[in-house]
Amino acid sequence: MPLRDCLEIIELSGYTEREKVAIGRKYLIPKQREMHGLTEDQVTVSNAALLETVRRYTMESGVRELDRQVAQIHRKIARRVVHYGTDASFHIKKANLTKVLGQPKFEYGVREKEDQVGLVKGLAVAPWGGTLKNIEVAAVPGKGKLILTGQLGDVLKESANAGFTYIRSRAAALGLDEDFHETHDFHVHYPGSVTGIDGPSAGISMAVALVSALTGIAARSDTALTGEITLRGRVLPVGGIKEKILAAHRGGITRVVIPEKNKKDLEELPDYVQENMEIFAVSHMDRVLKETLSEGDLGKLFAMLPTDSEYSEEATANSTNADL
Repeated sequence: MPLRDCLEIIELSGYTEREKVAIGRKYLIPKQREMHGLTEDQVTVSNAALLETVRRYTMESGVRELDRQVAQIHRKIARRVVHYGTDASFHIKKANLTKVLGQPKFEYGVREKEDQVGLVKGLAVAPWGGTLKNIEVAAVPGKGKLILTGQLGDVLKESANAGFTYIRSRAAALGLDEDFHETHDFHVHYPGSVTGIDGPSAGISMAVALVSALTGIAARSDTALTGEITLRGRVLPVGGIKEKILAAHRGGITRVVIPEKNKKDLEELPDYVQENMEIFAVSHMDRVLKETLSEGDLGKLFAMLPTDSEYSEEATANSTNADL
């Protein structure tokens, strides 16, 4: 790739949903209306219908497919105008969108209705933007096998193994038997994965799901996670924070856990997202557990875990020699 070595690669993030709706309202709809010989009195499209088109009929970082869907809406309306006469008018709403576009083509991750044991919402980035993913874990009687299924890449598998090693090192603090890893098999499933998603971002998510399955404490349904985990439980920064948090917001998630060193990326988030979400920047897995496991049964468990101050930047700096 000699030519690529001579070029500077500039990565641009895709449009947000609100930006796509604004582009559709200001540019795409007027363009298609004119191209199909229609007037504002003959066809109107609500913002809810336009947002639904963005979410469930397109999967892209730009607006090319959105333009095609808007064109299809106007083609269908143009036929109806010819059939019913020029005085006819049509209002496209979310409720009747399927009559012109058919059944939705895509789904997006949404918040679970209740807290569940062994089920955690992870965040990933795909070529078209952020996505909310289910990470499921089941602990069953066995001989200590860590079973990984789903379309996981090599990096995701490595993250699962790192998370499992961290849990073994914290077995006493988590109230687990010393030989828990010899008496159970652990099945980690990453369902619905698609080609192009692979990276360390699901490390802390898989670790929380494992702890939840082992302790029987449910994971919070209102919380999503992203971050890489080390063998010692440190949480390392990852990419695509803006896209991931936007996906969480779209799916009804109100709390997100991110690596502490990704706090700088929050400046890119729209104000309406930051105002409606709690975002926790953490540096260690013990703090992740405190923010993601369901309240109620946590008193005994968290009494054995270190306090948040032990994982502050200052404390980390002061303990560098000890870590070495």
